[in-house]
Amino acid sequence: MQISRIKIRVKGKPPISLYSLQFCHFLPTHVIVYFFVSGDIHGQYSDLLRLFEYGGFPPKANYLFLGDYVDRGKQSLETICLLLAYKIKYPENFFLLRGNHECASINRIYGFYDECKRRFNVKLWKSFTDCFNCLPVAALIDEKILCMHGGLSPDLSSLDQIRNLPRPTAIPDTGLLCDLLWSDPGKDVKGWGMNDRGVSYTFGPDKVSEFLSKHDLDLVCRAHQVVEDGYEFFAERQLVTIFSAPNYCGEFDNAGAMMSVDENLMCSFQILKPAEKKNKFMMRVYLVKIHVSNICVSSFTKRSLICRGTDVVISPASKFTDDGKIATFGAYSS
Repeated sequence: MQISRIKIRVKGKPPISLYSLQFCHFLPTHVIVYFFVSGDIHGQYSDLLRLFEYGGFPPKANYLFLGDYVDRGKQSLETICLLLAYKIKYPENFFLLRGNHECASINRIYGFYDECKRRFNVKLWKSFTDCFNCLPVAALIDEKILCMHGGLSPDLSSLDQIRNLPRPTAIPDTGLLCDLLWSDPGKDVKGWGMNDRGVSYTFGPDKVSEFLSKHDLDLVCRAHQVVEDGYEFFAERQLVTIFSAPNYCGEFDNAGAMMSVDENLMCSFQILKPAEKKNKFMMRVYLVKIHVSNICVSSFTKRSLICRGTDVVISPASKFTDDGKIATFGAYSS
């Protein structure tokens, strides 16, 4: 595999504490313009290691995680500690967004609080809560691919609204921050609909198209839902859901997936089968071409699903910012 490199603009110093993760830090270095986007992990530590075994352990590869690191699985502490350690050690290669389970009111119920209390103490759980309240909630890849954990919001009219969200902050029950972490696409929905979760909204393909066109974006990349093959397109391939916890909770027969992106916005989906099956990885690949507001399948290959961005090229000296909740990538940001 041929990997190109670019020089990025740098600023600040690496974080020295969990609390300092609320700020944006860079080191003066060259980074590989090739990175993986990962969805929900949910304490499935062994599967997280398998993802790293495939993609490469940092700093050999660069990663963007879309949230939901804790709860449900048996090893949430190992999972979040490894991810935070990589973020602190390699801030220019490793990026963590916030999911709806990085919230005290949720992980108090779904396992993380109990795991912290059983294995250590409640004080540790409170420290993680302080850290989670500082995490960014969205990432913008070369001003063309918007990434978040949940989805769109009826309150989102400008990306500056995301940049201006305060941190640290708890997740409210309604509003923009809530929707970015909780909303879901709905195949049979037109416009905005009620969400069966009892929180936030569902949104139809029309809202995805409208949003991409308004903001000159190509793709929305999100997590938050179990999908059978580890990834699933929506709205004529204008949105993709990525879920990276195979055999979720031991109850689903789903695969996990990662999406890789290179300097030309070529994206490939690597499929991670449940661990008990003989073949750990299955790479199912179609050639896909990304145009503005559209992705279309154009041909097959035997190894990986590729999105070719012929109309979009990453600038070697792109800006990044993280003044609020949105991280803007030239190659990477935090």
